Amino acid sequence: MASGYGYESRTIGKDDVNYRMHFRMINEQQVEDITLDFFYKPHTITLLTCTVLSLMYFAFTRDETNEDANLWVGLILVLSFFLVISVLAFPNGPFTRPHPAIWRIVFGLSVLYFLFLVFIIFLNWEQVKNVMYWLDPNLRYATREADIMEYAVNCHVITWERILSHFDIFAFSHFWGWGMKALLIRSYGLCWTISITWELTELFFMHLLPNFAECWWDQLILDILLCNGGGIWMGMTVCRFLEMRTYHWASIKDIHTTTGKIKRAALQFTPASWTYVRWFDPKSSLQRVTGVYLFMIIWQLTELNTFFLKHIFVFPACHALSWCRILFIGIITAPTVRQYYAYLTDTQCKRVGTQCWVFGAIAFLEALACIKFGMELFSKTQVLYVLLWLVCVALITFLCLYGMVWYAEIYGPKEKSYSECEDSNYNEDFVSEQRKGERHSEGEAPPTRQRGRSSGKNKSTNGLGKK
Repeated sequence: MASGYGYESRTIGKDDVNYRMHFRMINEQQVEDITLDFFYKPHTITLLTCTVLSLMYFAFTRDETNEDANLWVGLILVLSFFLVISVLAFPNGPFTRPHPAIWRIVFGLSVLYFLFLVFIIFLNWEQVKNVMYWLDPNLRYATREADIMEYAVNCHVITWERILSHFDIFAFSHFWGWGMKALLIRSYGLCWTISITWELTELFFMHLLPNFAECWWDQLILDILLCNGGGIWMGMTVCRFLEMRTYHWASIKDIHTTTGKIKRAALQFTPASWTYVRWFDPKSSLQRVTGVYLFMIIWQLTELNTFFLKHIFVFPACHALSWCRILFIGIITAPTVRQYYAYLTDTQCKRVGTQCWVFGAIAFLEALACIKFGMELFSKTQVLYVLLWLVCVALITFLCLYGMVWYAEIYGPKEKSYSECEDSNYNEDFVSEQRKGERHSEGEAPPTRQRGRSSGKNKSTNGLGKK
């Protein structure tokens, strides 16, 4: 029957409920078994009052004679109030630890960075430089590393002194970074594929960025085997350790010792649960293979942006603009990978999560900014190298997936890739609640729900017990 608004009303079907439930599970995960109600109850009126009072204080008590200080304070307050709105309005994301508000703030920061990139693209080169000099006047005297350093020279000279000189803070960052990447991806096959394809990426783009040139022993032994391989092994070892634990969370109110309360507070920054999943299996479709290939390309593009940005906009690798961006990209990659994995492997998930969408937009906008303001550099691009790079990444990705399929067929359940799936009972709980609501609407009394976790009598005194 047609309604007064000109469209037909219909009952929500089971498939629609499943689709909405799956999207909600990866985009707005809900917290189960809340132990401290104060931190999870809305305080919108209190927040509004504090916001207005703080704005009045900064507006009427400051000395406004310094124009630069006015701009800085105004910019900081705009960012702060936008993050307040992010806590109120943005989705939680796929994680609930340490608190959903943290991931809302992270999402708010990613939206701000996305809008900043849109703003930068519509400026000219002089305006961009003025913005950078306003942020840090010392950037006026910055020089490109490629202009003052030599790369891949005297590669036949191999001494202990030269090898040890490469083990600096950047080598440690390289190792630690691959440990974090392994924690995010949780697959030996994909991690090693990204590691190898990145070294090929450096070779194919070496004609644009001289600092991609490396000696063979630096690239193969120090980079791939030691830094990459060591970091991957460390990350996957942590994944195995977390996967083998039995998670049983206790309320901090039920812990009576000070040491136990401190330990429980620290454990709030660890995963709520951990389960293993698969990026690929023998029955996967061509669409899934294409999705993994796209994942590889975007990952390589994000890495390339790191080097092109500091080369085109001229700031050193140790500058705050460089390491803050790397840290920020690493943080937003965690929910992005989780949401993309759910979209790629779950047939009931029909769209990507919002954080994944924003991350993809950021990667392409960074590349667009590099191309616009680095026309002189990219005019030297050799198209054949770019095409060969795309073909090599596709070929290596296919070989990786073929190897993962072969391993799964031969060894079966031994092949595991690890992924965090917080509140894993959410799927069944949501469907059961939907069915209870349908029965209740038909006149049937809803059954009593038994909580599956964190009952007060079964909680361990230290906050996390192992069975």
